[in-house]
Amino acid sequence: MTYGDILSNEELAQMMSGEALAAQMEFADNPEPRCPVVLLLDTSSSMHGALINELNNGVSAFRQGIASDGLASKRVELAIVEFNSRVNVLQDFATVETLEPPTLIAGGGTYMASGINKALDMLETRKKLYRASGIDFYRPWIFLITDGAPGDPASVWSEACERVRSSEARKKVAFFAVGVESANLKKLSELSTRMPLKLKGQCFEELFEWLSASLSSVSQSNVGDDVPLSAVNGWAVV
Repeated sequence: MTYGDILSNEELAQMMSGEALAAQMEFADNPEPRCPVVLLLDTSSSMHGALINELNNGVSAFRQGIASDGLASKRVELAIVEFNSRVNVLQDFATVETLEPPTLIAGGGTYMASGINKALDMLETRKKLYRASGIDFYRPWIFLITDGAPGDPASVWSEACERVRSSEARKKVAFFAVGVESANLKKLSELSTRMPLKLKGQCFEELFEWLSASLSSVSQSNVGDDVPLSAVNGWAVV
């Protein structure tokens, strides 16, 4: 399926088999509205060492933060996608009760744009499943963390930028980009009207604490509400 394709009835029926049927069973037990979130994580070779260790700690802290909120633990669905020389789905959408954060390992290049396109495709597929199952949902989030610049062909980067900006303009996604250390913030600013943030040092746990608190606030609201987010100056350079 190419980027942005609409599923036919036959394709949708096929999608509803296997893992999708397992999701249907989950929806039967938990019919709460969902807030799908993709953590889009740079695991290229430049993240080796302390950065990847702190990122792993931050993802674990995020899971714990969501799990500690009874409503958010039922409504927030998390997927984890890494990009290096490839794009890998490490965790498909799941609520925290069934989620085991993977151990991230650094190595390879920085196919960031390919990762963004994959995350957008995953969200479109997930939303189709919600609609087919009668499940309401909040605006999805993509949360990108990188310490570099895209290594994809220029045409792929342009496509990713266009898709993010179009999706945000139509309120189909909330896209956040966080630059770590030597990240190219100028390049990241091409992705979205929401300016990228620069992480203070290696404050990954503080970042993920903010993220879990923000998603808890979203999960307490009504679907479609605009939820103000708390200040980021505890973990970001503003």
